[in-house]
Amino acid sequence: MRNKVITIGADTTTPLTARTPGYGTMRLTGEDFWGEPRDRDGAIALLRKAVELGVNFFDTADFYGPGVTNRLLADALYPYPADLIIATKVGAKRGADKSWQPYGKPDELKKSVENNLKELKLEQLPLVHFGKSANSPEDYEESLAIMLALQKEGKILHVGLSNASVDQFNKAIKMGRVASVENMYSYAQRLTDPESPYGFQGGEVLPLCEKHHIPFIPFFSLQTSLPTEQNKIKQVADAKGVTVAQLNIAWLLHQSAWILPIPGTTSIQHLEENVTAADISLLKEELEFLG
Repeated sequence: MRNKVITIGADTTTPLTARTPGYGTMRLTGEDFWGEPRDRDGAIALLRKAVELGVNFFDTADFYGPGVTNRLLADALYPYPADLIIATKVGAKRGADKSWQPYGKPDELKKSVENNLKELKLEQLPLVHFGKSANSPEDYEESLAIMLALQKEGKILHVGLSNASVDQFNKAIKMGRVASVENMYSYAQRLTDPESPYGFQGGEVLPLCEKHHIPFIPFFSLQTSLPTEQNKIKQVADAKGVTVAQLNIAWLLHQSAWILPIPGTTSIQHLEENVTAADISLLKEELEFLG
């Protein structure tokens, strides 16, 4: 499956072709996703290695660090290869106390887009995922309208959604083109959990993405927090001679033709394993056993 590609914005005149899996940069920051990494040179080397391995889709945000992963991408890869896709996101910020806070007012969204443009050394952002936390006081449609206006201005090529509920998804597709959806989703975390600090999860939204031919990008895709479920996936992984992380990625790729995993890592060895996970085939019987 390593040659599998997913088209973002297929119904537009400016489609983007992403190879699976992609790479999520969040873990390249310091402790608690704050500050510079301990080994900055190693982080830059890892990003360059990802490109060598064929990865062309990188997920980032100006609030990772904050600003750290954007600057790492620019320092490692700028000027960017012609087929490179950088997906960023807006709608949140980090407080001085390292807290995660809503940042979805019109002027805040504009500022965040400008931050991403500057840090990434881009004149136009290829893909921006717009997210709203459940407790955000701003109106969803009003904030999304700002994103669509920034797209018309040429600052954003494609607009996607992050942490989107079914209701938010349905509102968004009535307002404009939704290029992609980035939600929490993994083998062990598939449905919305009201106790989750990460917002809406993907199980409910994935079928809608499939219906509308919209790529679905799961974050925290290597989550394996349920012991009984992990025991099953470990059994299959051991039998196939692969790691649990690799089996997680393979399972995701078998769930839908529209899934684009973005596993993150700080290890080049794990990066190589994650990329080769796309070659793992799962039999019908194995998928039924996994559930």
